[in-house]
Amino acid sequence: MNPLNTRPRTLRLASGLILLTYVATHLLNHAVGLVSLGAAEAGREVFVAFWRSLPATVAFYGALLLHFSLALMALYERHTLRMPALEWSRIALGFTIPLLLAFHMVQTRLSWELIGWDDTYRRVTASMWAGNFTLRQLTMIVIVWLHACFGLQLAFRHRPRWRRWQPTLVVVATMLPVLAFTGYLAMAREATRLPIQSRPPSPHDATLQLWVEIIFYTPLVLLALTLAARWSQVAWARASGRMVRITYPDQKVDVPAGYSVLEASRAFGIPHMSVCGGRARCSTCRIEVRASAAPLPEPNPEEAATLARIGAPPAVRLACQLRPTAAIEVRPLAAPREGAPAFESWGPHAERDVVVLFADLRRWTGLSEHHLPFDLVYVLDQYFAAVGDAVREAGGVPNQFIGDSVMALFGLETDSVSAAQQALVAAQAIERRMAALNDSLTAELRRPLDFGIGIHAGTAAVGTVGYRETRTLTAVGDAVNTASRLQEMTKLLKVRIVVSEEVLRRAGRAPGDWQRHDLEIRGRQGRLTVYALPTFCATTAASS
Repeated sequence: MNPLNTRPRTLRLASGLILLTYVATHLLNHAVGLVSLGAAEAGREVFVAFWRSLPATVAFYGALLLHFSLALMALYERHTLRMPALEWSRIALGFTIPLLLAFHMVQTRLSWELIGWDDTYRRVTASMWAGNFTLRQLTMIVIVWLHACFGLQLAFRHRPRWRRWQPTLVVVATMLPVLAFTGYLAMAREATRLPIQSRPPSPHDATLQLWVEIIFYTPLVLLALTLAARWSQVAWARASGRMVRITYPDQKVDVPAGYSVLEASRAFGIPHMSVCGGRARCSTCRIEVRASAAPLPEPNPEEAATLARIGAPPAVRLACQLRPTAAIEVRPLAAPREGAPAFESWGPHAERDVVVLFADLRRWTGLSEHHLPFDLVYVLDQYFAAVGDAVREAGGVPNQFIGDSVMALFGLETDSVSAAQQALVAAQAIERRMAALNDSLTAELRRPLDFGIGIHAGTAAVGTVGYRETRTLTAVGDAVNTASRLQEMTKLLKVRIVVSEEVLRRAGRAPGDWQRHDLEIRGRQGRLTVYALPTFCATTAASS
């Protein structure tokens, strides 16, 4: 991984997590005010003892300065301000925070440092309530918390574990600020019944007011200077002729040297897919380089790994990583979704660790020759019901019914171990239900229905695809293709179930008397260890 690209992102995340910890514990302390003012004051003693200690003070203010500096640097390096609404909201909220915090920081921490004013909840909440600062307090809580939540979503949205825990995290993220603000209201009402302890005049009052203005205006000045420097750099590049022409199939654009092809597309509103947000974690932004006036920069490690994984030819590059130094002609290879914004940076798909099951009927073509079409529809409907119910009862999602095949996903709401176990349970249930279905259709069918099942585990992009209003949930990736191939292998191996070794490993299940095979899978490099089983019936008693 490229350390020059990774280090600022890692530092921004680390500093953000420190600040998030401070804010979360502060809000939690506010929420204790629902119990009583005294309980909140007791919690505050613990909070202050930790966060005003020397190590925590250095960590907090260091993280604050670092996070803001990295935000300015990222804004300066961003070659276009066209971006998705979520990212725009995060940035705008982030630069609003210092403006709202200036007065609060001076009246609490700085007053304590300069004049020894103890900023207890009784004093601060009563003062804010009397000064009609309640709306400002609510606005501050909402903006700080939304900025943190948007940042976490952008950082972790592609990780399967984050997606798995997201519903719970949304509940926590919603409840904490609500409880904090209601705790503030409860404390304010209780504090106003007590004698108000106003801060006496101090010779440091002018200094405190000066600090309010410094904290308020400094971020605004730095932001203005950053934007001015950014626009000056672009203007200088244009004036000095340091421009690169990028030719698309329907348009030619001139951008300053240093732009990536994806940034050029966004800057000029050219539709260009980028599901992962330009981090080389997918290949949806890939382009074919048709011509270049100079040798192209070598792919960085992230781009090289992604291109190798998809077996891209030499002329294909990732638009998010390629920064041409001379005129270039390109053709985007993945068309964006119809109706999507031209600068869309992430799509409806999310990368997840899943277990994929494919089930397919045997000899369906021969069966079709001897039965009426409506009779076949009835049989197919019964088969789909048997497989779909078995998958749902096991905890999976039967997401596609095509011809006489069913695709099912496990792990959308569970961990990988549970997903593998659920898939094996579903396979056993399918066999039982198919046996019952054959018994009920004996009069209609000349011979019983047979089937094959393939199961594999791995990472896939999960989301909805389709055309206009006709859309369906699907998964795309090597795990899906391999599971489909394993289902096909059941015919060659003359068995009903073929499962990859990875699925059994995750499920914690010993192969037992399963037949081991090391197979070459079409479309996949290397051999894959799989286990085949003629039927679950022989192992049901032993496994139970």
